[in-house]
Amino acid sequence: MSDTINDTPRSGRLHIGIYGRRNAGKSSLINAITGHETAIVSETAGTTTDPVYKSMEIHGLGPCVLIDTAGFDDEGPMGELRVEKTRLALDKTDIALLVVAEKEEWDKEKAWIEAFKSRKTPFIVVLNKKDRLDAAELEQFAADVSLSLGREPVAVSARTGENMDKLREAMLRTVPADWGKLELTGRLCKEGDVVMLVMPQDIQAPQGRLILPQVQVTRELLDKKCIVASCTADKIEQTLNALSNPPHLIITDSQVFAEVWKYKPEESLLTSFSILMAGYKGDIEEFIKGAEAIDRLTPHSRVLIAEACTHAPLAEDIGREKIPRRLRARFGESLEVTIVSGTDFPEDLTPYDLVIHCGACMFNRTYMMSRVKRAKEQGVPMCNYGVALAKLTGILAKVEHA
Repeated sequence: MSDTINDTPRSGRLHIGIYGRRNAGKSSLINAITGHETAIVSETAGTTTDPVYKSMEIHGLGPCVLIDTAGFDDEGPMGELRVEKTRLALDKTDIALLVVAEKEEWDKEKAWIEAFKSRKTPFIVVLNKKDRLDAAELEQFAADVSLSLGREPVAVSARTGENMDKLREAMLRTVPADWGKLELTGRLCKEGDVVMLVMPQDIQAPQGRLILPQVQVTRELLDKKCIVASCTADKIEQTLNALSNPPHLIITDSQVFAEVWKYKPEESLLTSFSILMAGYKGDIEEFIKGAEAIDRLTPHSRVLIAEACTHAPLAEDIGREKIPRRLRARFGESLEVTIVSGTDFPEDLTPYDLVIHCGACMFNRTYMMSRVKRAKEQGVPMCNYGVALAKLTGILAKVEHA
């Protein structure tokens, strides 16, 4: 599946996880929510195996990703693996829908409710198959759930579409209050400010396109009605000379911090796309604190570098080549660097002295923050590419963040 649909990155969509037992009607519910035959529906238990991510526009909610998960009662060796994949999907979930189809199942669902609560994930209990229960039985079922949770469930029939409007209303009420309000550039610029973007078009940039952070920042600046000047790293001086006044803000690729710093006017603020992503997707204050661990590294230290993207290694790749080379130039060739990508992020981070993460442009914020939380709980310092490169360049205290 493409990571971008209708020009909206999947990482920027509200992620709605659908959880429940096998044959609770999770896939049918997705079809009822979207009004399309989006998910495969079968009477055979266990039709959905690994979580399936479906990007959709949902009226009232806007761009969303629906996560269709395997039943958490799956059995056998493969079933256990599928249940583990379902648990991992929790790390990406902004809103959870817990689908319950049988009254007898309710006591067994409470462990998952505790999992939602422990992650502070907003959730809705959906009583499905409303058309198969008589009114008195349904009323008692809903009362039992309400008594247990302190809130009312939403009773629907995914098969007939009954009460789907009530479910959509409940989902709207459940959207986190700060959803969609974060900005990449935040307080750093305002309408009328001149902002200069330094964007090297190296081997990592897709031919004919800009990388996602550059696109997102450019769009936000245009929405703010800033005046945007863009250049590649070899045209910094000429671009500055072409401006009648120094730019209010310079946003650069972190790899060319040193070159930009050499030409930066004293009155101009400086930051990088990766540092902006650190605040937008992660915890910038935690990353700045984590970068201090670079000074404590030794030739025997172990560093984990985590990439969100899964791509074939490229020459001069920032995570696989440039950052390890700079670390080893400072601390020695024996410094150990481990590289992971995509969802391959270790549960146990304690063997590492530092985690350096990419900007996470392909992750949603909930997923990135779950990784930040894991590192913090295990006492392992963490920063991201831009923060690490600013620290290694010696300008971390002098660059801005939103």
